[in-house]
Amino acid sequence: MNAGIKHSRRTRYGLIVLIFFGTVLAYVDRQVLALLKPTLETTFGWSDEDFAHLGSAFSLAMAISVFFSGVLVDRFGVRRAYGVAVAIWSLAGMAHAFASSVSQFVVARVTLSVGESVAGPATVKATAQYLPLRERSIGLGVIASAPSLGAILTPLAIPLIAVWFGWQAAFLFTGSLGLVWVVAWFASTRSLKTVAHQAEHPEAGEAVWKELLSDRKTWAIVWTKALADMVWWFMLFWIPDLFSKVFHLGQAEIGGPVALSYAMAAMGALVSGMLFPTLIRRGLSMNAARKLSMTLFAVLILPVPLALQMASAWTAAVVIGLALFAHNGFVTNVFGLTTDIVPLKRVGTVTAMSSVAGNITGLAMIEFAGWSLTTGFGYWPMFVVSSLAYLTATAFFHLMIPQLEMAETEEAF
Repeated sequence: MNAGIKHSRRTRYGLIVLIFFGTVLAYVDRQVLALLKPTLETTFGWSDEDFAHLGSAFSLAMAISVFFSGVLVDRFGVRRAYGVAVAIWSLAGMAHAFASSVSQFVVARVTLSVGESVAGPATVKATAQYLPLRERSIGLGVIASAPSLGAILTPLAIPLIAVWFGWQAAFLFTGSLGLVWVVAWFASTRSLKTVAHQAEHPEAGEAVWKELLSDRKTWAIVWTKALADMVWWFMLFWIPDLFSKVFHLGQAEIGGPVALSYAMAAMGALVSGMLFPTLIRRGLSMNAARKLSMTLFAVLILPVPLALQMASAWTAAVVIGLALFAHNGFVTNVFGLTTDIVPLKRVGTVTAMSSVAGNITGLAMIEFAGWSLTTGFGYWPMFVVSSLAYLTATAFFHLMIPQLEMAETEEAF
């Protein structure tokens, strides 16, 4: 019996590790384009405006495909859906190396986006389905730190690979890592056991759309995530440019401050993952613990406009890093409360809907930034919006759901 329990625990922890590295790879593949911008601009004749539109196209493709990906995760299950998705996006990443025209490059980019769209819904559903309640928040916290690790490692590794072996090698290298991950995924997840079961047992993938769309919980999660994600996508796409334009750093100097900001972001997810169970142990209700956590992280992001006033790029990186720390802490709570209050049969779909909304608002912020920079307003408008987004999201969420209640499940603790 004890051996079986230990084996089950090892399998669950192995799942967290695999999803963690799958998420890292997704963000590595996503960032290669931005890091190779100077070379690709020369190769394809892109302007800065063209590059911004390409980023928006990626977000739009993600917004469209992520909705269907949630349904696919609910229909076919996490193991098959996620494994196939990583294979698709890895091959798409490698295909960038063979692009000989802008149109071919865009096709590869959109395919990459379609594959990566499965990651969010699959991650949240996997934690709801395979992790006991007491392990979910920590598991989500660990996984939520993965994008930041990817954002740290990519600027440190990809430019060197491109310089030594050519820009095509950078795409081939990151894509091949994904294919290795796929083999490990299918080999390691065969013995996973579900720990949460619906009180009712509809056919796999059956979405009760009327119930879903009329549920206040659905829209509370969707719009809360949308307000938070628009800040993340803006930061991810424009932070290197900010250090270049505002603090006049050269290409070789940008990597350090960017890496520092995302190192702090990674800590936010881990702290959030530990904060919720700590508050529960101290006697707070699930409702109070979730909302207190969201409020604390929302307050931490308020000073982010001060980054533009700093004399040093490194000091600005700390202020921006605090904001990204707060973002990851905030969205880790959103992911966690999704698994708490949404029935398991709908977790994948609700998560996908929130990702759609987040990609659309992120697209809007990327384009807004391009307009603001072109017309001379600089970065101030986006930083003011970013500072207020999370308190707005928290207030909206509380108005929509004054009292959180656990979804009806029969669960092994």
